[in-house]
Amino acid sequence: MTTSSAGEAGPARPASAGTTLSVWALPGARRSAVEGVVEGWLRVRLAAPAREGAANAELVRVLAAALGVPRVAVEVVRGAGGRRKAVLVRGLAPAEVLARLGVDGGGSGPG
Repeated sequence: MTTSSAGEAGPARPASAGTTLSVWALPGARRSAVEGVVEGWLRVRLAAPAREGAANAELVRVLAAALGVPRVAVEVVRGAGGRRKAVLVRGLAPAEVLARLGVDGGGSGPG
């Protein structure tokens, strides 16, 4: 898997409103789940097709539930039409986001 903005820094970076997550979305899965960090990207399987915004809506739902925040606190800010996305999580610091997701920030092995 090739990385760009995520790289070795991990998937969570500080943003003015909270945290920006680098997410690798995998639509069309049997069930939705946060898989972990692979090569600096948070991998999330989505039980929704990659069309008409269904996968993005499911991504917001899954992350909000996993983080214990309302859906309005989670927003896809870049990459809505692709698998690599930037997701803003309002009101939480990067360390808190990673802790709530139960993932290590730097993961490098395949998931």
